[in-house]
Amino acid sequence: MPKSRQRVCLESGLKLDLNKLRRQGLVSPGAKRGAVIRWTYTYTAEEIAKGAITSNMEGTYEGWLRIQLEDLDQTIILVAKPRHFGGYQWYFVCPAMNRYVSVLWMPPGAERFCSRQAWGKQVAYASQFAGPDNRAHIGQAKIKSRLNADPDPDNWNLPPKPKWMRWRTYNRYVGKFDAYEDILSQNIAELMALLDES
Repeated sequence: MPKSRQRVCLESGLKLDLNKLRRQGLVSPGAKRGAVIRWTYTYTAEEIAKGAITSNMEGTYEGWLRIQLEDLDQTIILVAKPRHFGGYQWYFVCPAMNRYVSVLWMPPGAERFCSRQAWGKQVAYASQFAGPDNRAHIGQAKIKSRLNADPDPDNWNLPPKPKWMRWRTYNRYVGKFDAYEDILSQNIAELMALLDES
């Protein structure tokens, strides 16, 4: 059953994903950088917010990231932790909980970025507000977007395996997609039964 709207939707706020910032070149280990960051709505590309970030990751194991938005000026500590097979993974240190995280959130009405766990029961993900059939549609759309480089995802019910993807991974996506399809088919059957009764 979907959650009531007494909680704030996390995705309605701002998100800082350290791995995404690295892929975009806004932060880089071994360097000091400054850049402009923008948040946009997923479907319309309309700008939500814009700010400046400055990062210093010149240290081997520690650095910082400063984010400046309208009324916000926050500095977040960054740390590098060793990986099992070599190299290092960079993390934010949550300002509220002092734990290592890759993503920080600032929900609507908040005054700073913190980890998901720091916001506790005040927030929920968008999928938690949706019913089973809406979650199934969302899940199918995510799978299509991961498998399909085609700008029109409606061309395929389930896109073919990309060349770079392993068969085991693709088959896992197929299994999830089929499970979502079963949920949607069951809901359609229930609706048809209700229509036949009336």
